[in-house]
Amino acid sequence: MRRRFWMQGLLFVGLVMLSYGFFENSFTKDYVSVIENISVSSVDKNDPLYKEIEQKASEYEVKPQDAKIDKVWKKMPGLNGLKVNLDKSYLNMEKQGEFDENKLVFSETQPEVKFEDLPAAPVYRGHPEKNMVSFLINVSWGEEYIPSMMKILKKHNIKATFFIDGKWAQENVDLLKMIDEEGHEIGSHGYNHPDMSQMNSSQLTSQVTKTNGIINSIIKKEPKLLAPPAGSFNANVVDIADQHDMETIMWTIDTIDWKDPSPSDVMNRVVPKLEGGSMILMHPTEVMEDTLEELILKIKEKNYKIGTVGNLLTENRS
Repeated sequence: MRRRFWMQGLLFVGLVMLSYGFFENSFTKDYVSVIENISVSSVDKNDPLYKEIEQKASEYEVKPQDAKIDKVWKKMPGLNGLKVNLDKSYLNMEKQGEFDENKLVFSETQPEVKFEDLPAAPVYRGHPEKNMVSFLINVSWGEEYIPSMMKILKKHNIKATFFIDGKWAQENVDLLKMIDEEGHEIGSHGYNHPDMSQMNSSQLTSQVTKTNGIINSIIKKEPKLLAPPAGSFNANVVDIADQHDMETIMWTIDTIDWKDPSPSDVMNRVVPKLEGGSMILMHPTEVMEDTLEELILKIKEKNYKIGTVGNLLTENRS
């Protein structure tokens, strides 16, 4: 009986050791490493095809563009360049065995001067060669239209940037949480729709910290973007925002939806002016509730992506 028990114990230990060896031994780890790097190890850099890709790569290179302070548009992000990824391009063409520029694979290259390297200045747009636009939704009223606008954005898998008034946030906590939970970006629109251009530094600081504190207490995120109400600002507004690590955001295209235009008026104001990097200002209004889906479809028809302001202002190409 004791010998049988001893044999069972030995068998159990052996199974444990065997299992450990299967998952943890160096051969298993080496095998996983080979699988993870198989694409690299299968590249034959002496293949004439690889040499051809290497020779032609410079013809397809796109230089990165530095961020800059533009005379008209003020603070503008740069744009990453493109460089042919030799190994991935080779693997993409290896099966057919001949060069095909449509199968080139690119890596992005960063500019020397990035958006965050620039001094404080207002922001009106993203880079014009970036295939993206943004919706800026300023919220001080119109809560009755937000749920339906959110449904439209969700239907089309779009994230917008909502600039939230601090007083409105206090009175509409659940709506603000819903906007955040849907993955939209939250910026500040000041407290109680003030004219920031008429405020001194102390008042502006109070505006920024009070609104940021309210929003942070509700969604546990502090805004990094400030949209002055009515677009009324001066250099002091920009400086105070910068001191709180915030960008001052304006717009490229204004729907002027607060004047109760028709849907066709809104479309005519926006669509002809659309270009890469555009920031489109709107509010939660009845006309935007009625027009938003049509506008989204028209933007997509023009092959633009719709992203948050935060994404638009990066150097990434998409």
